Amino acid sequence: MKLHELRDNAGATKARKRVGRGPGSGTGKMGGRGIKGQKSRSGVAIKGYEGGQMPLYQRLPKRGFNKPNRKEFAVVNLGLIEKFIEAGKLDAANVTEDTLVSSGLIRRKLDGIRVLAKGEVTSKLSITVTGASKSAIEAVEKAGGSLTVTAKADAAAE
Repeated sequence: MKLHELRDNAGATKARKRVGRGPGSGTGKMGGRGIKGQKSRSGVAIKGYEGGQMPLYQRLPKRGFNKPNRKEFAVVNLGLIEKFIEAGKLDAANVTEDTLVSSGLIRRKLDGIRVLAKGEVTSKLSITVTGASKSAIEAVEKAGGSLTVTAKADAAAE
């Protein structure tokens, strides 16, 4: 076998249908849309419409509630913070939300940053963030550091 003999398997690729390119193509003139009517025109979307019958998405029961003003936190794991400290991108003595963003560990703060306990912590950290899991606080304190949670009053007010 040579490079110029390489071919796809038969039926593996299919030519794109070129619509509205003359009568010989089989999809010329109307381009497979038929004659007149709503669906033959451009800019029509009749996705969930079922011809006047109650659409499926309206027939099914709805459950739950989505809080419109809920807080959205950026999440970071302790293991990642440790990795960034070892790489010299973060200072263990002063880890704040701003330093996490400037180091590139987190893209943006959103409504605050929440620390979770995934990963190992060996260095003595001093972290100040909006939120943290109980296990994350325990893990940092076990390593001899401190994890301060700010704006906890906002969470309690909700």
